[in-house]
Formats: sequence, C-alpha cells, structure tokens
Amino acid sequence: MNDHLLDKIKQFDDTRPGIPGEHWLALAGAVALWLSTRRHPSFAVRLLGSVAGSALVARAATGRKVPDRLRRWLPFEQGKRG
Repeated sequence: MNDHLLDKIKQFDDTRPGIPGEHWLALAGAVALWLSTRRHPSFAVRLLGSVAGSALVARAATGRKVPDRLRRWLPFEQGKRG
C-alpha cells in the first residue's frame, strides 16, 4: 500500500470528531467477527475473521482518547506511542 495514502488516512482520522463509545463499538465488532467466523468450514474465512478481529481490538486499544476503563488493561501507556 502507498505510504502517502496511509498518511492521508491517519491525518483524516486524527482530525475527525470522535464518536462516543467508539472503542467499545470496535471491541464489540471484533468479538462479533471472532464468534461469527470461528466455526466456518473454510480456513480462509476463519483466518480473515481472526485477522480482522485482531485489527479491531488493536484499534479499540490504541485509537484516540482511549477510555480509562480500557487503558488499564493495556500493556503500554498511550502517550508512549511513536
């Protein structure tokens, strides 16, 4: 993927207003993906569900304005990201 495109997406994400409960919605989406794809007969669907769910968990844990209830479960401090 083009680095310039990733920079534009990150800049857009940093400037947009936050949605109340955004991190909890991302976490709920991850759990829903994991549960809905875990018994699918296709290995590819199970793998994609796991990867996409993990990406949503990472987004919930490291996105903007992480709630204190979620931050205490993180293995790092939010301010130390590069």
